[in-house]
Amino acid sequence: GMKYILVHAGPAHVGGIMAIPDVAGAMGAQPGWEGYIAVADVDAAAARIAAAGGKICKAPDDIPGVGRYAVMTDPHGASFMIFRGAPGDEPPSAPPGTPGHVGWHELQAGDGVAAFAFYAGQFGWEKHEAMDMGPMGVYQLFGVDGSAKDASMGGMMTRTPETPRPHWLYYFNVDAIDAAIARIAAAGGKVVNGPMEVP
Repeated sequence: GMKYILVHAGPAHVGGIMAIPDVAGAMGAQPGWEGYIAVADVDAAAARIAAAGGKICKAPDDIPGVGRYAVMTDPHGASFMIFRGAPGDEPPSAPPGTPGHVGWHELQAGDGVAAFAFYAGQFGWEKHEAMDMGPMGVYQLFGVDGSAKDASMGGMMTRTPETPRPHWLYYFNVDAIDAAIARIAAAGGKVVNGPMEVP
């Protein structure tokens, strides 16, 4: 009953685009990207997350022929999805750094230490390097499934006072940052931070 547009980068799906559903808009949902975390059993994972202080925003539901999902928040209100694909529906993967794909997952957390403990307990994520950002606090890199310390998939930190609410942020790989900024501006987007070098 709603239009959902699948988007690709080469042969691989990278996401989907839809209008905010009325019920979500009534709950204060804003435009933004949402990330999916793969789980073995959506119903069991949703129950565990709720028991650990998270919240079920949309109860587990099926997408016919695609899989089962639920919309969740962590204990501080950052939203994410959990998902189990239909059998035999593994999407093709792209090498790390492929333009057009998400290359980094970052949590601006209500509390960085508590958030890491929550996600590690739910999904088995592991600590990698931790970077002291001075007044901004500690930026904790993380990986999954015994991934190498140089193959982190994201980072978490306690949000700064300027960040209005806890949330996940997704970094898209591009071929060249200045060219990507020019394309975004030409299409009506804008730069809200950066570009900046990360040592």
